Amino acid sequence: AKLKSFAAKIIQLLKEWTETFPYDFQDEKSMKELKEIAHRITQCDEENGTVKKIISQMTQNLLMALSARSQYQEIREKFRQPVTDKGTILKTKPQSTQKDILSVCCDPLILAQQLTYVELERVSNIYPEDLMQIVSHMDSLDNHKCRGDVTKTYNLEAYDNWFNCLSMLVATEICRVVKKKQRTRMVEFFIDVARECFNIGNFNSMMAII
Repeated sequence: AKLKSFAAKIIQLLKEWTETFPYDFQDEKSMKELKEIAHRITQCDEENGTVKKIISQMTQNLLMALSARSQYQEIREKFRQPVTDKGTILKTKPQSTQKDILSVCCDPLILAQQLTYVELERVSNIYPEDLMQIVSHMDSLDNHKCRGDVTKTYNLEAYDNWFNCLSMLVATEICRVVKKKQRTRMVEFFIDVARECFNIGNFNSMMAII
């Protein structure tokens, strides 16, 4: 009875650990240790097999989480690859193919909603361990410089890069317009988009636009 009670607590601990910090089990050594502990726990309750089902489900969820993050990182790495000069690309393209944002989406609410979808996608991939990785690599409270292996924080990096990209997009869309009247219209459009982002509760996109 004591063993079963203890096993239940260990299962709860492992379940919360694998859900909150799945990257702790990314290498083979830690995964092997997890499987060994799981095997010992299942021996405490061989009669009804309930523990075995819970452990199996936990392991499956962990593998799926690691696989999803691995795929997301691969996509991120592709986007991080250096590209040729964008100014040159724009010059070589015919003027007719260079669309401004108003020709793609002229409704501030729709654009604000689409920006919010992007924000939610970026935020959903930030986990407690990403924040812990930053904290664990602080040199001191004085300089706040990160050191060591910070590759695990790519989710935070992706979110930060998105903010910068949106800011640059807004600036580019405004500055590329030659006529003052059209430029004024573009500024007013982005003000409306920022207002709609505020109404939705998307303050990150709102600040990037501002």
